[in-house]
Amino acid sequence: MKKSVLTRYRVLAYVTGVLLVLLCLSMIAKYGLDIDGAADVTRVVAIAHGWLYVVYLVFAFDLGSKAKWPVGKQLWVLLAGTIPTAAFFVERKVTRELDAQVAEGSPVAAKVRA
Repeated sequence: MKKSVLTRYRVLAYVTGVLLVLLCLSMIAKYGLDIDGAADVTRVVAIAHGWLYVVYLVFAFDLGSKAKWPVGKQLWVLLAGTIPTAAFFVERKVTRELDAQVAEGSPVAAKVRA
């Protein structure tokens, strides 16, 4: 497996995790504290999180299929972007688990031109 597959998953896991925490805080500000302007922030963060979560799903599914994960593990990683702060913990666990696989890699045969 290429390191880039793991790297793009990690980046999107952090981005969606941060946006989800920001979304929760902005919703608390909007509904719980009734702060002016919180509705606009909530709308922007919700849209950004929604679109980037879709990209996260694609990258996480790609990673899981290349790592040959069972369906249960794949679902847990996919849902981690919907639970505040879960993406950070799941990303850390996945990275530790797959670092060895990425480090080993499969040797690529060099092409010889005649």
